[in-house]
Amino acid sequence: MHSKLHHEQPPGAASGPHSWKRSSRNRDGKGVSVRVASSLSDLMQIVAIRSAVYLSEQSCPYDEEFDGNDFCGMHLIGSVGREPAGCLRIRFFADFVKLERLAVRQEFRGTTLAFDICRAAMEISRLKGYTRVYGHVQDRVVPFWKRLGGRALKSMRPLVFSDYSYTEMLLEMEPHPDALSLETDPYVLIRQEGDWDRPGPLELSASRPVASSARSQQAA
Repeated sequence: MHSKLHHEQPPGAASGPHSWKRSSRNRDGKGVSVRVASSLSDLMQIVAIRSAVYLSEQSCPYDEEFDGNDFCGMHLIGSVGREPAGCLRIRFFADFVKLERLAVRQEFRGTTLAFDICRAAMEISRLKGYTRVYGHVQDRVVPFWKRLGGRALKSMRPLVFSDYSYTEMLLEMEPHPDALSLETDPYVLIRQEGDWDRPGPLELSASRPVASSARSQQAA
């Protein structure tokens, strides 16, 4: 799966903090891109997409779709042109990440967006040091996750919620050569999530004169 993932990335994008970023064009010539949600507007777009897919198409109750975990995970948004078209949530556990709430609006399901979002999520997970991706997959879309390199867990524990039957899936990946760690430049670690390849506002603030610290005042 690891080699397949990198084979389908643009040349030169297989390593470095930018390796998760990807963009392409669909059959209509519109750009397809994926970004990390970073604003209230982004979250509103995610709510709109998931409401259209899960509440409307699958008649999922509101409290089951918006389950209280949206403020403790990372969200990705996929766009076609300037239109928000798909999203996914990532939650980070001790030694694995969980991909969930993958949703693509009906009118954009003929694009590569679902694959692009999932591959971006897997690469972000690798950059954060994870090598195992776990998911609860509706039985009807298990083939989609197998194409990404996933396999059904051997335990095959019964899993049913929100009126659908699910399969536990696991994707195993090789470690990222440039995974973020304690050895990473501290300025990189305070950059905006997903934008580890470009300076952020805190890093730029280092150009200002340093104010006297409390430690310096005590020493004096």
